[in-house]
Formats: sequence, structure tokens, C-alpha cells
Amino acid sequence: MNKLKQISMYSFLIIASIVAIFPFIWMIISATNESKDVTKGTMLPGTHLFENIKNLFATVDIGPALWNSAKISITTTILALIIASLAGYGFEVFRTKAKDRVFSLMLASMMIPFAAIMVPLFQMFAKVSSVAPAIGVDTLAGVVLPTMTTAFLIFFFRQNAKMFPRDLLEAGRIDGLTELGLFIRVFMPTMKTTYAAAGIITFMSSWNNYLWPLIVLQSPEKRTVPMLISNLGSSYTPDYGIIMTAVVISTIPTALVFFFMQKHFVAGMTGSVK
Repeated sequence: MNKLKQISMYSFLIIASIVAIFPFIWMIISATNESKDVTKGTMLPGTHLFENIKNLFATVDIGPALWNSAKISITTTILALIIASLAGYGFEVFRTKAKDRVFSLMLASMMIPFAAIMVPLFQMFAKVSSVAPAIGVDTLAGVVLPTMTTAFLIFFFRQNAKMFPRDLLEAGRIDGLTELGLFIRVFMPTMKTTYAAAGIITFMSSWNNYLWPLIVLQSPEKRTVPMLISNLGSSYTPDYGIIMTAVVISTIPTALVFFFMQKHFVAGMTGSVK
């Protein structure tokens, strides 16, 4: 029975792995084929990869779009990690009934879909534009500010802070560290796996964000990679070879971030404290 159970488990994992990795394989194969071959569903690598790359750079200016996405994603990730970790640390270490009620209300906000708030959010930024144009509509700051942290990320840090050794805090206080010093010099180094996991999640989410940048960014030179790919697919006769090549290029940064930090990601998601 144990052998049969192992065979069943590994068979399920193999099938699940194939299903999960198939879209990436098809994406890479499609980037090497012509548009007509992609529409036919060809599953064999072609010889048009370099031609597709050449046509992509001749059709659109993908460099600025990659740079805009990088600026937004890196800035959002840094701000999100600082704000969410401070909030999660404060909610757990300085716990009171009033703070628990605030935390519960914050978690309840996760049930509100973004589509329900995007119109009033845009109206708010439109009004801000008349007072502070640098953080209003059609600015990269306007993309970052509403997404620089989430209730989920604060919840994630608070749950991981539950496993933080409180003896370290007491030892730091005895040594004369301030609360901010404890956070920077004790909490942050100890919770590095949590920061890594949260950073990967935030970076990927920000890099792939499409709806809010589409709403708030109006200048073509400020568009991000998802917006550029969407424009490639909206033409009357889209070239799917070029589109798939653009998708592959846009996937490289997130893939690199994940592969270089996957060890810390797994440890952070399982709540390990080092």
C-alpha cells in the first residue's frame, strides 16, 4: 500500500508539474516561430527568434517600457517592505485590543475588489494633480502610492512576527536600544527570509500590474511592459511571434528575481526565522 501511495503521489506531482510548466514552454517555443505557426498551435521550436526580436525592437520601443516597469516595481517593493514590516511588527509586538480591531478592519478591506475603488481613486488623484502634479495623474508616483503596501502584506509580516523570539527584544532593550533600533538591528536581520518572500511577491505583483497603470498613465513614454504588450495585441493583424517574444523578455526579470531568491522564498512562506 505504501508503494502504491508513493506511485500515486508522484504521478499526481508529475502531472501537476507538466500542467504548470506547459504555458512557459509554449511561450518560449512560440517566440521562435512565425505568427502563422503560433496560431496553428505548433509545438516545435522554429528559426525566427532573432527575426522576432529584431521586428519587436523595430515595432515598439520596449527599452523605456522595461525601465518604467523596473522603476515602479523596485520603488513599490522597497516602500512596501518598509511600511508593511513596520505595521506588522507594531501590530504584533505592541498588541492592544484597539489595534486588534483596526487590524480586523484592515483585513476586511481585502474583500473589496479594486474595480470598486478605481474610479474614486482616479478622481482623488485627478484632484491631487492640481495641487501636487508630481504625485498626480500621469506620474510614476501616482502608480506607486496606491499599491506600495497591501493588507495582505501587513498580515503576512504580522503572522511571521508571531514566531519572532521575544527574548531578543528584551536583550536589546537591556542593552539600551530604542524601539526603532530594535526593529532595524534585531528584527530586520532575523526576519530576512520573510522580507525575501514578501519582496518576491510584491515585485512580481507590481511588475505584472496592468489595470491601475493603464488608468493613471496617459503619456505613451510612461507606459509599462504589460501596457506595451497589450498594445501589440490590439492591432488589426497582431503578430503573435512578436507578442510572444515580448512576453518572454518581460518574464526574464521576474524569473531571475524568483530563481535567485527561491530558497529564501520557501523559508519565508513556511515561517522560518533565522
